[in-house]
Amino acid sequence: MMRWLLLCLVPFPALADAVVANRVIRAGQVIATEDLSVVEAVIPQSVTDIAAIIGKEARVALYPGRPIRAEQVGPPAIVQRNQVVSLSFVSGTLAIFTEGRALDRGGIGDVIPVVNLGSRNTVQGRIMPDGSVSVSPSEG
Repeated sequence: MMRWLLLCLVPFPALADAVVANRVIRAGQVIATEDLSVVEAVIPQSVTDIAAIIGKEARVALYPGRPIRAEQVGPPAIVQRNQVVSLSFVSGTLAIFTEGRALDRGGIGDVIPVVNLGSRNTVQGRIMPDGSVSVSPSEG
């Protein structure tokens, strides 16, 4: 008499690394190595590479033991709210340079509202590595 062995294959989610905060990290604080730990857990949409967020700034408060998602961190702010910044608009051969007042804070690559101090118009501009704000035809 032959016996049959019945195998049930049940899919189990594979454990992966997830980055969690070791302490409360307030919005605006730059994240350091000692602020983070890696745990083995199935946490959808969480950051899995600790090196990817070292030196970034918390966009929201991060709490101990909770997973960190990519949208919760970003580049450190180099422009502060109400800071006077160089404002530029370049389109083809037309180039306009003036000063503006930032209406929000942000890091390199962030798009923020800026009041043109000459015209008092509010425009949207991208923060450049030197701290100036560039307005393009699609963002302005």
